[in-house]
Amino acid sequence: MAASHRGESGLSHAIGVFGGTFDPVHYGHLRPAFEIMEALDLEEVRFIPSRQPPHRASPQASPEQRHDMLQLAVAGEPRFTVDDRELARDGPSYMVDTLRSLRADFGAAPLCLMLGLDAFLGLGSWHEWQAIPELAHVVVAHRPGWQLDSQVQGSAAALELLRTRRLSSVSEIHARPAGGIWLQPVTLLGISATALRAAVADGKSARYLLPDGVWRYIEKEGLYTAEERIAPSAVPTDSPLPSGHKFQSERG
Repeated sequence: MAASHRGESGLSHAIGVFGGTFDPVHYGHLRPAFEIMEALDLEEVRFIPSRQPPHRASPQASPEQRHDMLQLAVAGEPRFTVDDRELARDGPSYMVDTLRSLRADFGAAPLCLMLGLDAFLGLGSWHEWQAIPELAHVVVAHRPGWQLDSQVQGSAAALELLRTRRLSSVSEIHARPAGGIWLQPVTLLGISATALRAAVADGKSARYLLPDGVWRYIEKEGLYTAEERIAPSAVPTDSPLPSGHKFQSERG
């Protein structure tokens, strides 16, 4: 059992928040989320599939299919939860709106927004980004041995957040609902949903890149095949913006 890092304030039920298209969910999502959950003593991680990502092409799989794949992926881990609030909401899936909704549901519980390094460096382009650290702690996943100074110089928002909000102990996360920046080394697997979809379209197997239940679902539904990729319903309706780091999709 992980050691408790609860603060003197008595706050508990620290919640990880992991948003993305999950088109499809794969081990490159699941393993870092699990490591962060263990390292920070989180009671749960909520995987939140986006309905309409603001700065990316429309997902190939339907909202229902992506939700189903997530349910299959997290079935063996009771602390992983699929949260469908963005799928039920019309309009762009802005993370700031999702965090406000979570805050309304969970009160003063610490919320931990999980981001990959590239997403964190691009945070200044997100919708109402200044409100995000007021609503949640930001947990930045990075490779072990990553050099901070060499990466953040080009991001004014990231530099300011690290200068004013960086936390020095896990107990600080549990001591207040939001406001901190935490850097967490994790195992970042070189798995890309884009490359995975392309491999399936080329007739290759994606087995062992994602949970077996998810792969069986993809086969059963005929997802990401060459025919499915060119179907009218699968053509993106907006212009894609590369998200860079594959751990967390760019949201705002």
